[in-house]
Amino acid sequence: MEHIVFAHDLTKADRVVLETLATDYSDHLKKKDSQVPDSAYASASDTETTGKINTNGVKGGVHRDAGVREGKTATRTEAAISHLSSLNDPSSTHFEPTITNFFDLADLQSSPYLPSWLLSSYTKWATSLIRVPTDVLMITHLLLYFLTTVPSAFYLLFINFTYPHAILHAAINGWYVGTYTLMMHQHIHMRGILTKSKWYTRVFDAVFPYVLDPLMGHTWNSYYYHHVKHHHVEGNGPDDLSSTIRYQRDELTDFLKYVGRFYFLVWLDLPMYFARKGKYVTALKAGFWEYASYAMLAVMWKYAPGGGKATFWTLVLPLLVLRVGLMVGNWGQHAFVDDEDPESDYRSSITLVDVASNRHCYNDGYHTSHHLNPMRHWREHPVAFLRGKETYANNNALVFHNIDYIMITVRLLKKDYMTLARCMVPIGEFQMGMTLEERAEYLKRHTRRFTEEEVRRKFGKKSN
Repeated sequence: MEHIVFAHDLTKADRVVLETLATDYSDHLKKKDSQVPDSAYASASDTETTGKINTNGVKGGVHRDAGVREGKTATRTEAAISHLSSLNDPSSTHFEPTITNFFDLADLQSSPYLPSWLLSSYTKWATSLIRVPTDVLMITHLLLYFLTTVPSAFYLLFINFTYPHAILHAAINGWYVGTYTLMMHQHIHMRGILTKSKWYTRVFDAVFPYVLDPLMGHTWNSYYYHHVKHHHVEGNGPDDLSSTIRYQRDELTDFLKYVGRFYFLVWLDLPMYFARKGKYVTALKAGFWEYASYAMLAVMWKYAPGGGKATFWTLVLPLLVLRVGLMVGNWGQHAFVDDEDPESDYRSSITLVDVASNRHCYNDGYHTSHHLNPMRHWREHPVAFLRGKETYANNNALVFHNIDYIMITVRLLKKDYMTLARCMVPIGEFQMGMTLEERAEYLKRHTRRFTEEEVRRKFGKKSN
């Protein structure tokens, strides 16, 4: 099917979502030109796998017993919703917890190197600790971080610093940081990820971010204050410190200004934002935790046995790198803003059906769904998207596949709109009727900088 690529390591949910959207588009093309044979639309020549709905219940397919058979009145979208909902429902026989971001449950169950009793015992134990039964992978990753990152950093800081160890530590942490950050994204929205039924999980849930956050590049509690208490309140509007609307989103100079302001001034901007809003206690809290983090870095630099070298590699370098990564990601998430209704979550954020954002970062690609309901659990985003598919289409929401936020930013700065157009998955009659060139031009219009007059006119009181 034209430009639709089914990457082999899509999550099961992403594959179902993309199959549904691709079939919708195929039906539109058939309706447009009834003379084109069906085989022209079923071709997998532009894909890694065909993405056809599987009738045998294997990985990636929609189970026939979870949906409806061909020729029945229920739609494929309803069947997909039913299937994905059953995967999330602990009372369903099709329930599948996520054990690790790299492998689906079926892969682990079929592995000759992992005894079934061990997998079952681990899942049962981890489920007793986690707040949501699907989230076994959060226990997996907490174990991973506390068995690798923490002892490695401790050794470098307090026992013996060597450059080979430091470089390996930084490389592994760079590999961890995206997944960790989006686990913390769940943590700050849900006010924790572990069960509250046990005293020791409540304590550990509250304490572990103060250990891991600095090692992963986060200052204490700043993610919560900036993202939950600020970004979601302002929603990429004129008072959002990370808003993209005053920048030309395909210009390198504007991008550097955007990143630079956050990079060098967030320590001042965020407390001042809360003070301007009359939230003085929150301003003090945001400032305290940011400055306390810097003070900790200074103390470690001076007094840790590993000195400045160890502090740089374990604490400072992650901070410097992550702050660029956060802004690159946010630029991609909010680069496309429809000037007809820029306050709409459907028209100021996007949805990605991709590998990196969704398999490794807790369905972070479903950014529109997250803005529509910040408390929505990460496993529910694909289901919510399919349930609201018609609303997304009616609002001309943008959906992309086979590309992540970082590469969206890169393609924008290269003004490579044709690649972005090929990655766009058209939804609704309006988008489906576009040629590839028209899609590219459509996307380009969505990256235009808003003038201050437009900001005042389109955002009203929010621009004051």
